[in-house]
Amino acid sequence: MKKNAMIVAKRKTAVANAVIKEGSGNVFINGKSLHSFNDKLFRRIASEPIELSDGLYKKYDITITINGGGSVARAQTVRSAIAKSLVKKEKGLRKKFIEYDRTLLVDDKRQTEAQKPYRSAARALKQTSYR
Repeated sequence: MKKNAMIVAKRKTAVANAVIKEGSGNVFINGKSLHSFNDKLFRRIASEPIELSDGLYKKYDITITINGGGSVARAQTVRSAIAKSLVKKEKGLRKKFIEYDRTLLVDDKRQTEAQKPYRSAARALKQTSYR
């Protein structure tokens, strides 16, 4: 088995690259520990796969770099990257993660639709008056 594994996770415009290797259960995001983030929602979303893994994450160190996206999309990409990296090392977690939430392992490719010329939104048209 390889010692290191590279994983990519995407959500909207956010992209997370993760490297998992044997270690002591540390999760670093852009050089900062997961537990040192002040945003409670980010921490809660990102730590879901850690809570579901029943302590199996303590055998590995995960380093993640994120680019792009808003705060929730970034949290969801981190969540997906952690889940994918744990499944790469521990095959038994796959079924548990899919039963909990399929988007842990499957990227959500939906993106916002581009705004069209001469319109106020992607699909909205100007209101017309018939009188």
